[in-house]
Amino acid sequence: MDPKAKAKYEVRAGVFKALGHPTRLFIVDELSKGTRCFCELSHMLEIDKSTVSRHLSVLKSAGVVSDEKRGNQVFYSLNVPCVLNFFTCVDDVLQTVAKQSLEAIS
Repeated sequence: MDPKAKAKYEVRAGVFKALGHPTRLFIVDELSKGTRCFCELSHMLEIDKSTVSRHLSVLKSAGVVSDEKRGNQVFYSLNVPCVLNFFTCVDDVLQTVAKQSLEAIS
């Protein structure tokens, strides 16, 4: 594999890695409904605020979310809504696997 292709796959893997945690998937799902302030996300997750901050930082570093400071509050939104297509794709994979498993035991 040439270095340019390798770099492309490494960057893509970084996005998958950022999405590879249940809490971060929850955050992305919530942000698909609209912009949320840190306080809302923290309240919904019911985990330590520093942990919420770390998850948001991972998503932001990967380019999945962006933030905007308004006064004393920070609001987060999806940077690219097409990331939601990933959810649909994963659900399709899970349905296919479930169907194949059922066929195997029938």
